[in-house]
Amino acid sequence: MDNDDVIDTLNKLIDTCLDGEYGFRTSAEHVKSENLRSVFLERAESCRRGATELQAAVVRLGGKPDEHSSAPGTLHRGWVALKGMLTGDSDQAALNECERGEDAALARYRDAIKQDLPSDVMDIVQRQYEGVKRNHDQIRSLRDAHRATT
Repeated sequence: MDNDDVIDTLNKLIDTCLDGEYGFRTSAEHVKSENLRSVFLERAESCRRGATELQAAVVRLGGKPDEHSSAPGTLHRGWVALKGMLTGDSDQAALNECERGEDAALARYRDAIKQDLPSDVMDIVQRQYEGVKRNHDQIRSLRDAHRATT
């Protein structure tokens, strides 16, 4: 894999992190539960830190890191906001959409792990992938628990 391909892969993951950060922050604005708001804000901060780490790796490789989220991510956030306003249960809608976003993040990280990345970059991607899996599982558990109580 040449350097440009590595940078492209990292920039896709940066987009994913930025989408996640904004999606979790947007969801935090629409939920009623203080507990969920806190979880979403923690997840947003985790995504922000992930993007920053990946941006630094792109710079080390001599590339220009992405600084804005992707168009599909923008559409997803708009859907989260709209769905939260239209449904009677913004908490459940936010949890459903956050899990959907985490599904997309997992897929992107799985694709990146399949690439022939330099070992130092692979270490970052693998570590972040483990964090995305934990986030996904936490959001899914919260979604299922909320669904069971309503």
